[in-house]
Amino acid sequence: MTLYTHYDKNVRLTWVYLTGFLVLVIGAGYVFSEALGQRWILPVAVGFSTLMSVGSYWWSDRIVLSMSGAKPVEFETDKELYRVVENLAITAGLPTPKIYTIDDTAMNAFATGRDPEHGVICFTTGLLSRLDRSEVEAVAAHELSHIGNRDTLVSTVVVVLVGLVALLADWFRHAAFYGFGGRDDNRNTHPAMIVAALVLSLLAPIFAMLIQLAISRKREFLADASGALLTRYPEALASALEKISGDTEPLEAANRATAHLYISNPFKGKNISKLFMTHPPMEERVAALRGTDVGGK
Repeated sequence: MTLYTHYDKNVRLTWVYLTGFLVLVIGAGYVFSEALGQRWILPVAVGFSTLMSVGSYWWSDRIVLSMSGAKPVEFETDKELYRVVENLAITAGLPTPKIYTIDDTAMNAFATGRDPEHGVICFTTGLLSRLDRSEVEAVAAHELSHIGNRDTLVSTVVVVLVGLVALLADWFRHAAFYGFGGRDDNRNTHPAMIVAALVLSLLAPIFAMLIQLAISRKREFLADASGALLTRYPEALASALEKISGDTEPLEAANRATAHLYISNPFKGKNISKLFMTHPPMEERVAALRGTDVGGK
């Protein structure tokens, strides 16, 4: 399997997951609305969640950078790093993103920004000091690929859908407990529909979270493949990922809200099921890079 087929496969799987997500949202909204006899719930919930998420998306770069304690890097302060990112951006046909650093000895990096014109790449000082130039370039290419692949947009759509599912489930459980629908509104509702809605209100948020994590993992594979195609040197990214995964120091600036943005899980030493991982297992990412041929032969 080549890097090109890895790219195509992960694009397809991402859209499959997003389609499944939409089906889950629409299905949950329909079941909850019918069980309560309140068909206005779904459009109101969609509107509220969308407004909140669009606001977060619009200012996402400022929020994330502020939460991470990141500082801007100017051309005069680090010409080599700036040229590395600038050359990659030119090769990719993208605007040069703003560059930031986090003063932390842990090795990590992330990208943010609502579109390529507002893209940001952030590196920890630990990563910059412990990787060689080709490895830093590979990490920069990975993060630039997140920007080029519109992963910030995909992430925002997913956040909207996850928030909507959670909101609908909470509303239904509250209504079921306090009799929000009223006897006149739901007196013709079949008992099986009410039971199904109760079960769905408990399971839907879990399913939504699992789909969100699956999409996050696929976008990491996609950025790995895209970054390797950009540099034409997948071994550099494989080597960088091995060094990053071998770093046992947790990133102090990270939190659960921003963990999925980083190139590697910033919380070290926690063994969890693959289903609940924000990132694919590092050995799978490295194997995919080393088991491929950039030329597609």
